[in-house]
Amino acid sequence: MVAVSEGFSHRVLPYAGAEELLAGAVPFLRRGVADGDRVMAVTCLGTEVLLRDALGGDAAGVEFVRADSWYAHPSRTMADCLGDAEDAAGGGRRLRLLGEPAWTHRDPLEVREWQRAEAMTNVAFARTGAALLCPYPVRALPAAIVAGARKTHPETVRGETALPNPGYLDPWTYNAACDTEPLPPPPPDAEELLIDVVDLYWLRMLVGDYARTALLPDDDVQRLLVAVTEVMTNAIRHGEGPIALRLWTDPGALVCEVADRGRWRAGTGFGLIPPRIGEPDDAAGPDGGGRFGLWAVRMLCALVQIRTGEAGTVVRLRLKLPLRVDGRLSTHSG
Repeated sequence: MVAVSEGFSHRVLPYAGAEELLAGAVPFLRRGVADGDRVMAVTCLGTEVLLRDALGGDAAGVEFVRADSWYAHPSRTMADCLGDAEDAAGGGRRLRLLGEPAWTHRDPLEVREWQRAEAMTNVAFARTGAALLCPYPVRALPAAIVAGARKTHPETVRGETALPNPGYLDPWTYNAACDTEPLPPPPPDAEELLIDVVDLYWLRMLVGDYARTALLPDDDVQRLLVAVTEVMTNAIRHGEGPIALRLWTDPGALVCEVADRGRWRAGTGFGLIPPRIGEPDDAAGPDGGGRFGLWAVRMLCALVQIRTGEAGTVVRLRLKLPLRVDGRLSTHSG
């Protein structure tokens, strides 16, 4: 990898209005254009219009991308952005990204998953030399989301000044705390199968039939089958029986849970960042966690929740179900 001119940075830009936004964002973007960086601005349309006007001729050196399409899925977005950063660094350039996360209409589980992605960005991108700046509109967002940004970004930007965030948490510590939050119990009407001897063929048949009955789109059924096969295989190899498979639907989601009596190493991130080719499988975190399988599972599902402890390990997979609009189905990929 060719060295870039500066080290990695990941900063939050809290702003209360257009003046504060432009005071931090415009110098950041202009510097990237002047330095020959690959400069990207991922924003809503309104912010794009403001930035183009303020940048003038420098706007030609910025790639503008809509936030609602960019921020579609935490793991997929991280993988794509990390690829861009590594490609830029490999060519002796720097990725300079202004990324305004899309928080609107996300439920609490989605919000937490994106916050975890923000935290793990500090690990995944550390060797790329990328410069990432994340605007947060403080008047439009819940206070908890703004407070969370100070835990996941090492620095805060005010104008052209960057200051250390006193509330910043080590990414592994942040995610370990998330992984200790208790999961709600499965509903009483959840389908449950206790398994002593696993037959993956019939298991996939059972999960596939349930998913199709729940009206999960065919593409997502296939994603679920691959994900549950990986999780079940992991339970067979590393867990302790019996293994419990549970299926149910929540509002807007199909949930598939695999539980066993084995215990995983905590504090690893459980596949939250992509493993690197050529690295040992346990190189991603302080206690391991660089598993290709778990990263793939996160790429396939809308949300993956993992809890491990004295009672065993639970892996809960969620995929979005089609939205119902005026009695009709509107497909909504998970």
